[in-house]
Amino acid sequence: MANSPQAKKRARQAEKSRIRNAGQRSNLRTFIKKVIAAVRAGDKEQAQAAFKSAVPVIDSAVTKGLIHKNKAARSKSRLNSRLRTMA
Repeated sequence: MANSPQAKKRARQAEKSRIRNAGQRSNLRTFIKKVIAAVRAGDKEQAQAAFKSAVPVIDSAVTKGLIHKNKAARSKSRLNSRLRTMA
């Protein structure tokens, strides 16, 4: 348990950021799942639209420090390769 005032403040801040990050992470995963679902359904137009909307969300997650830039690149690459195999 935090005893000093600055430790108490850091605990409050950490809890706020944990809640905010959880929401943003959930949103990120939702966009990725939309692309995967469209690919599995075989709807190429919908999959491409979902991918185009997912890329900025992935990039903004990097900017916010939610995920590492290499993870973002890996996710975009894997989603793009799933799209290309639909051809």
